[in-house]
Amino acid sequence: MFVRRNKKFLLPGLAALALLLTLTLGLLWLRPKSHAALSPLSSRAPLILDAGHGGEDGGAVSVTGVPESQINLSIVRKLDGILGFYGQPAVLLRQEDVSLHDEDAQTLRQKKTSDLHNRVELVEKIDGGILVSIHQNSYPEARYHGAQVFYAPTQGSQALGQHLQMALRDGLDSENTREAKQIPDTVYLMNHVGCPAVLVECGFLTNPTEEAMLRSEDYQRKLAAVLAGGLLTRPQGPEALGTVR
Repeated sequence: MFVRRNKKFLLPGLAALALLLTLTLGLLWLRPKSHAALSPLSSRAPLILDAGHGGEDGGAVSVTGVPESQINLSIVRKLDGILGFYGQPAVLLRQEDVSLHDEDAQTLRQKKTSDLHNRVELVEKIDGGILVSIHQNSYPEARYHGAQVFYAPTQGSQALGQHLQMALRDGLDSENTREAKQIPDTVYLMNHVGCPAVLVECGFLTNPTEEAMLRSEDYQRKLAAVLAGGLLTRPQGPEALGTVR
């Protein structure tokens, strides 16, 4: 079941987080608006925060043995807290390291399938929502690094994905040359929801330097603040964030 949160929250270093987010928002406002007019909080559409994987499905495993699911959830919790501070409604699909599968699912494959179907069902129940799914990347070669945003084939997703990719570049890593791309059709969740949706690969767990940062509470807060800044200044209007049903 999903959990509504962020009416009130407590986070360590709240003043520092608020300052960081303020700087991030300022940075985003200063850059040219190439594809859509930006207006903070002009839309109160609920953000649906999905911490990818969970429970027996830990996702990718970092070079130090940490499952992706735990890092995803930690970032989502921080992102939820910052959004709550700015009055942005959010819904968490999970707030514990659990799978969302049905009780009758037995094998790991059955549990993964049931989990994905249930996530789609939960997202579709939220009228006018915008899905943000948090994940971590991996690759056999350790040299690859950098956050990348993938967008669903629904109206509004591409504009949001490109906006968040620029936010990550401007606020987190100016040398990141990755571009936002449409999600492959093999990713079930992102191809079975009708709302605007993006999947953020926050970094590579197979790159030792980046993996150490992704495990860091301070870096997770900075990453969450940058994403929050991008979401709070997201593209607006029917063409930018219309919902396809």
